Amino acid sequence: MQQAIHHLDMPAIQYTVWLADLHGHRFHVKLRIENPNPDGQQLQMPAWIPGSYLIRDFSKHIESIKAYEVSSPTDSLPLERIDNDQWLLPKVSGPVEVLTTVYAFDSSVRAAFLNNERAFFNASSLCLSAQGQEDLPCALILIPPNDSYASGWSVQTGLRSVKLDSQGYGFYLAKNYDDLLDHPVAFGDFQLAQWQVNGVPHTMAVQGCLHPINLQRIAKDLQAICACTIALFEPQTQQAPFQSYLFLVNAVLSGYGGLEHRNSTALLCKRDQIPQLNVPLDEASYREFLGLCSHEYFHAWLVKRIQPTAFQPYQLERRNHTRLLWLFEGFTSYYDELQLFRSQRIDLKSYLKLVANNWNTVLRGPGRHKQSVADSSFDAWTKYYQVNENTPNAVVSYYGKGALLALGLDLKIREFTHNRQSLDDLMRLIWDRHGRTHMGIAEDGLDMLILELLGNGFTQTWNRFKSLYIFGVEDIPLQKWFDPRIVLVKTKLPSRLERNKLQLGLRYSEAQGWLKLTHVLDGGALQVAGLAPGDLLASINGQRVTAMSLDRIVGTLTEGKPFVMCFYRDDLEQECMAVLAPHQLPIQYELLPAE
Repeated sequence: MQQAIHHLDMPAIQYTVWLADLHGHRFHVKLRIENPNPDGQQLQMPAWIPGSYLIRDFSKHIESIKAYEVSSPTDSLPLERIDNDQWLLPKVSGPVEVLTTVYAFDSSVRAAFLNNERAFFNASSLCLSAQGQEDLPCALILIPPNDSYASGWSVQTGLRSVKLDSQGYGFYLAKNYDDLLDHPVAFGDFQLAQWQVNGVPHTMAVQGCLHPINLQRIAKDLQAICACTIALFEPQTQQAPFQSYLFLVNAVLSGYGGLEHRNSTALLCKRDQIPQLNVPLDEASYREFLGLCSHEYFHAWLVKRIQPTAFQPYQLERRNHTRLLWLFEGFTSYYDELQLFRSQRIDLKSYLKLVANNWNTVLRGPGRHKQSVADSSFDAWTKYYQVNENTPNAVVSYYGKGALLALGLDLKIREFTHNRQSLDDLMRLIWDRHGRTHMGIAEDGLDMLILELLGNGFTQTWNRFKSLYIFGVEDIPLQKWFDPRIVLVKTKLPSRLERNKLQLGLRYSEAQGWLKLTHVLDGGALQVAGLAPGDLLASINGQRVTAMSLDRIVGTLTEGKPFVMCFYRDDLEQECMAVLAPHQLPIQYELLPAE
């Protein structure tokens, strides 16, 4: 394979990847630099991956690293360690090669994974950058594994192919280092669903399912969703901004998530979320999977092409702060479900139920009154992505409340223009001004776009909207903004059990038969009584509490009537009194079609 490729005109930056040790979970990676900096070439491993706002220090998985001049392959070059993720080569006069062994056993969509069943990597987890040469084209050479476990594996990636064998191993070309990082690569056995949207080929490559997949249904559903999204941004041309699109899906026992890329996405889901032939399917679970697909596909426009200026370019060695994640993630979260309805994958009643579920989830979080979505966006690196026992009390989700912001702004625009314009028009204007041009959106850039779209008459409404709901911590009064001719808003009347659990204000896990408190919500009966995260709740009114018996026991409690709880803290038994009070119950809503 390597000899067949060497005759090609190779870029000055080349990466060769071996699936070296399936059982030990190790990749071997060779970086060849044809023209290293004569004063000393610096190398760096990214600290984070775009789309996932947490410093992950991928360099910690490098087990070994060595370098040599191509002219003297037996003589190692000394590498000076500058930082945990940076190295400096000595002065050399010719091409050099850097060999690394990288441990890969992270099954998420953000890093790299290798075992005897499958392999996957983002280049940000494997490939060092040659500092100062990131703008140069680079080659990716994938070497077929020798292990018999992987003999039948194929390769799936959206990266441009140049010369491949029948299984997809061989030579790929990236425009630059950022382009390389934006194309995840998967290896294994796949089931493929394929469809076209306005001439653009789309593929879903699924691994991990135990039974044949209903590929026809997946293709039909995703074709409708994708066509709907393309039409949103390009109602005239109906043209996508990519030449092909790839959904990489890893189906597992338990897991969920996605990461966006320019012409692909990496998805993690449960096996039972995928429609499989002759296997019962939970339609709600499959609908959730379609929503995930819709969300990441929408990101091909909003995030991958429309970006905040803070991400241009990405600085992968440090945090890149923006206060606009409520726009980029929140608006995407609004549209991912809206596109399911518009593409007729769900009806209006089902769509409104999804909206109400998100609304009620936000209203149940005490943190919404302490942190604005602008601050939540800025602090994503240290708060949203680093969850602890106090997170619900201190943090608001820029996904959840951001989706409500999008809905609220959509309703206000429709009201102001008498339904002649909507949030769709704003999204198309953003695409026209910032997507096509690749010009980043400034932190206050939405102000000018809204002024351009709606004129000065909307300025007061927008300024108040920003002040209260984006930079402020007020609840968005959607119940006042829905058109009652289309949507009915009702106060949701919870069952006695639901009411009691909301008033208790607890979240828990099961630990060796004990009910362990993971979160105690501000103002709830448990916090008022003195319980804290980590406590083991033993009994209520003398009845032992377990995960199995909790609902039955909590359902017997009465508002205003004190009850006794026994719990353990540091192996010491404690007892306290508590009472359910009306003010502990957050308001909840139900949305229904008007007709």
